[in-house]
Amino acid sequence: MYTGSIYESMKKVEAAREINVALEPKRMTAEEKEILLSEYHPDYKESEFDTLKIGVNYGDKVPRELSDLLQSKRRVDTTKINLEKVDYDVDVLVIGGGGAGASAAIEADRNGAKTMIVTKLRIGDANTMMAEGGIQAADKPNDSPAIHYLDAFGGGHFAAKPELLYKLVNEAPEAIEWLNDLGVEFDKEPDGTMITTHGGGTSRKRMHAAKDYTGAEIMRTLRDEVLNRNIPVVDFTSAIELILDNNGKCAGAVLLNMETCEQLVARAKTVILATGGAGRLHYQGFPTSNHYGATADGLVLGYRVGARLLYPDTLQYHPTGVAYPEQIFGALVTEKVRSLGAKLVNASGDVFMHPLETRDVSAASIIRECSDRGNGVVTPDGIGLWLDTPMIEMKNGEGTIEKRIPAMMRMFAKYGIDIRKEPILVYPTLHYQNGGLDITADGMTSIENLYAAGEVVGGIHGRNRLMGNSLLDVIVFGRNAGKNASEKSKSVTVGSLTLAHIEHFEDEIKKAGIFSDSVSPKLLPDYTRKVK
Repeated sequence: MYTGSIYESMKKVEAAREINVALEPKRMTAEEKEILLSEYHPDYKESEFDTLKIGVNYGDKVPRELSDLLQSKRRVDTTKINLEKVDYDVDVLVIGGGGAGASAAIEADRNGAKTMIVTKLRIGDANTMMAEGGIQAADKPNDSPAIHYLDAFGGGHFAAKPELLYKLVNEAPEAIEWLNDLGVEFDKEPDGTMITTHGGGTSRKRMHAAKDYTGAEIMRTLRDEVLNRNIPVVDFTSAIELILDNNGKCAGAVLLNMETCEQLVARAKTVILATGGAGRLHYQGFPTSNHYGATADGLVLGYRVGARLLYPDTLQYHPTGVAYPEQIFGALVTEKVRSLGAKLVNASGDVFMHPLETRDVSAASIIRECSDRGNGVVTPDGIGLWLDTPMIEMKNGEGTIEKRIPAMMRMFAKYGIDIRKEPILVYPTLHYQNGGLDITADGMTSIENLYAAGEVVGGIHGRNRLMGNSLLDVIVFGRNAGKNASEKSKSVTVGSLTLAHIEHFEDEIKKAGIFSDSVSPKLLPDYTRKVK
């Protein structure tokens, strides 16, 4: 499959493999990491950020692409919406059909609430489905939630909200047990003991996995539970505006049927935003590992009603996205590949970093190696570095790759690359929205009766996330939102519905002198070629 200069570089990697597989690269000091990140991580590139001119986060820095959406025109024509004609009337309205939304709906239904999921694609079309490497939980004798907390807190640059991270790590073992009881097929020893591995930034082996289909297996199980409970799912329907009542509390949403373009009114006692991430905005022109609908809708919806954002300037660029071949450019190469023993190697065949540094440090190291140091491998789509996958079987024995990461093996095999024998080319890909809606420990945003869960939330991980803590947070905080929103709904009396906040927001836009042709929420990415 590899030809030309790529092939020549690969031969250097092969020649150095016997030496490289035995190398133990040193980890960076805290000072070295800070210098590296400030110079090479995309979050520190000031020219790629704007300052918000309106809204509750006035004066805060956000990516230019997000700034445009947060301060753009609405999709709803308030003169054509009759809020007295209610199409759906529920206790709990869950917006989003991924892992967080499904978990929330299951718990809300279990608590006796009339619950409905609305999702702009289909249930399961979400980043949860695409997660591969595993889910963290400190449930082994040599581990504890306290150690998990320290790993995650440090990995997130000590910026996580303590009460959220405390909940994440302490409820992690229960989350694994809950998923196992629902039927998730975790990897286990013959005696039933969960198999666990390391991830970047972990001091203990606490990564639980279902081969490298972990997210898909979790989402399959959650979706089946939603359907078995007969929880209504309205698919191909987007939330395009949140509705408040005359007391300023969240009371539903305006929905858009993506096929008929009909706008509908959903009234609810409580609302849970579980809309996921923003990878399809392609910040700074990066490719993405995200699913097609990841366009930051929840941030827009929440911001327009006054919900505060936390750390909206922080994104996670997964260090190992596919750099070649072009058919899968940007697709995720799970961190599990490195936890099993593969190392990152430059064009000259040299190992240049510890393979299990945190994701932000790893991404910045790769960018530095390719840019300033000139040690990247030029590809038809740009540049990349080698991830030397044959090391895995040198360390763990023949058959390990097919047994532990079959999805990776099959993805590359489609394009003539046998990762058991050949290394693969990688480069950072836009992967995760670290920042998002600010919530309290019960899952509520700064707007009463509006809850949030999953990737749309900020503060759980701080300014960087460790592998396996995202699948964990969609379960822990999805369940948390479902339990609390359903309980709250029992005491809620919804007032008269209003969209007055939209008019107020557009007045702010005009007063700030903002002129934009953009309409938000974006809903779907636009990949049409512009004709000159």
